[in-house]
Amino acid sequence: MLRAGIVGLPNVGKSTLFNAVVANAKAQAANFPFCTIEPNVGVVAVPDERLQVLANISDSAETVPARVEFVDIAGLVKGASQGEGLGNQFLANIREVDAIVHVVRCFEDDDIIHVSGSVDPVRDIEVIDLELALADLSQIEKRIDRTRKQAKTSKEAQAELPILEKLAAVLNEGKQARQVDLSDEDELLIKPLGLLTRKPVIYAANVSEADLATGNAFVEQVRGRAAQDGAQVVIVSAQVEAELVELPDADRAEFLESLGVEEGGLKSLIRATYELLGLRTYFTTGPKETRAWTITAGMLAPQAAGVIHTDFERGFIRAETVAYQDLVTNGSMSSAKEKGLVRSEGKEYTVQEGDVMLFRFNV
Repeated sequence: MLRAGIVGLPNVGKSTLFNAVVANAKAQAANFPFCTIEPNVGVVAVPDERLQVLANISDSAETVPARVEFVDIAGLVKGASQGEGLGNQFLANIREVDAIVHVVRCFEDDDIIHVSGSVDPVRDIEVIDLELALADLSQIEKRIDRTRKQAKTSKEAQAELPILEKLAAVLNEGKQARQVDLSDEDELLIKPLGLLTRKPVIYAANVSEADLATGNAFVEQVRGRAAQDGAQVVIVSAQVEAELVELPDADRAEFLESLGVEEGGLKSLIRATYELLGLRTYFTTGPKETRAWTITAGMLAPQAAGVIHTDFERGFIRAETVAYQDLVTNGSMSSAKEKGLVRSEGKEYTVQEGDVMLFRFNV
């Protein structure tokens, strides 16, 4: 399951956003720093209209969406890498996630205090970036000391040392570890470090309800800063998301339309996260259930089968596959088969976004 950490300075709207996107979550949201102490965790269904369409075609008894785990992590402050605020505890929580959703305050509100006394998105981003970089640098320097001793007798340490030194040099320049180009082999060597600044990041620009459709000057500042990092920016409104939770499903689309937007922040965040991590969705469907499965782009059919169960990958024979749109256009699997649209794919087939698959395998 994809795991995304929601981070940011205190009082930027992290917990309010978390509460909204995880409708059953009970994360506390209040107007004072360090309101969130322990990370709150919530699992949410990935919104995907295709799931119900397939379920209707197959007359499925159940639909099972893909899921994303959101982790609401305590607010970070200047000096966290040295233990200020909740420092080390906060940083340890980030090391465990796949991607970072960095919530940045892009609204003015005299009733909600800002930990730095004013709203300045670029300054806020740089505070967190610096603390993450300092934490990574401290960890790498300790690793370098240990690796230099091991390099006298270990070939693996000899291979790792120049990578660590390259990362340390970049971090010392105030940059992020993700800005260093590494080979797949190099990535495996440093993976155990769980470097914070190597994790992919999405900036969630938290705006007022009035600015959700168009953004504002603060959002443009975030976009400018994100461009330097090759990161995506998603405009969200924790205020709007909180209001959506209170509305019946039938009224949500109308409310969003009245604000000039087509979808809420949850869809935007999940779509951006999937794109960022190179994730894809394929489906299985039948009378019992229609289910969405998350895979990595480029996965071959046996690997995709292994997401369901390792036995499927080990005993893989073939995959009966049809494109989602072909199945929908023809209205049934039997009709799609008659037109030759259901293909028999082997072990070398690369699964495509939206494939509907039935795996054949030996037990």
